[in-house]
Amino acid sequence: MASKRFELTTLLIFTCFLVFIASVSIYMFEYRNNAGVNTLFDAFYWTIVTLATVGFGDITPQTAGGRWVTIFLILASLGVLSFFTSILIAAFSEKMLSVRESRTYAALEHFDNFIIICGFGRVGQEIARHLHEEQNRFVVIDKSPEKVALAKLRGYLAIENDASNNAVLLNAGICRGASVILCITGDDVVNVYITLTSRHLNKGLRIISRANRHDNVNKLYQAGANQVIRPFEIAGMLAAEFVGQPVAFEAISGILQSQSDIVMESVLVSEKSPLEDQNIGQLDLEQRKLTLLGVISANPIHLKHKNKYQVNQQHFYFNPAEQFILRHGDILVLLGRKFGIDHFRDQVERRRLFARKPA
Repeated sequence: MASKRFELTTLLIFTCFLVFIASVSIYMFEYRNNAGVNTLFDAFYWTIVTLATVGFGDITPQTAGGRWVTIFLILASLGVLSFFTSILIAAFSEKMLSVRESRTYAALEHFDNFIIICGFGRVGQEIARHLHEEQNRFVVIDKSPEKVALAKLRGYLAIENDASNNAVLLNAGICRGASVILCITGDDVVNVYITLTSRHLNKGLRIISRANRHDNVNKLYQAGANQVIRPFEIAGMLAAEFVGQPVAFEAISGILQSQSDIVMESVLVSEKSPLEDQNIGQLDLEQRKLTLLGVISANPIHLKHKNKYQVNQQHFYFNPAEQFILRHGDILVLLGRKFGIDHFRDQVERRRLFARKPA
């Protein structure tokens, strides 16, 4: 609105200057040749009537100079009115956008554990589609009106604004109900800035950022990202695997894309969980028709185990032995039917995993 006030002020100054010049000019040309123009006020009255395109006809210019002034004033008045109308329409559009954003912010106030997606390009659209299919709550933030309109067309909550702005993220609930923020614009510099802003506003927020160039991965981690995704490198790696192992690749791809009821999900060993201090062999995963792919852990006590590789600040222990003892904060990566994994997770949450079965 500040820009609109400046435009209105500029238009007002120009209009006053135009009225002054036209009044003086018509007075000089018509004073001795027109009975209707006897004073400077008469010239001012004629200027206002002409500028407003009313044209009562009670005063008409009689000289050639007066008629040229009239032609110029009519053309100028059309420009002034057009400019004034455009300012009003733009201000009304901004107000409507602000009202729509306020409604979105109001809806977010009732959400808990939702996701903020910064950027609605090809990667953002695919992520939003999967989140929507899994009935996760999320909001899209993008500066592009076209992308925001597309997000709303698909039924998503969307905000047309700059995600690197502190006020926008605060209004979106980054310190209130957001659990994850995805910085996935097509510009690494913007992603770094959003990551820095998000980490500054919420120290405990999980931040997932996109890196288009390998050189920027460490910068995103230093800015506060928990995970960094590299879509172009991932696409190249998958294409290479498809060329080398097409059958195996299609099988894994089908699981990841949920083309069957076989899914790969994670189960967290929370504090005071029945899984804590239990070894893998006690879980009876084979009896539950579940396969343990591995365990992700940052606990240094596990470093003695083999078949591990580093994942960010943690390690992934592939196919751990039955003697592997789970600790608080470990993450089990399970492969199996969705119903089976959901049932296993439910038993863990209800502390019924090791309950004795009736004889």
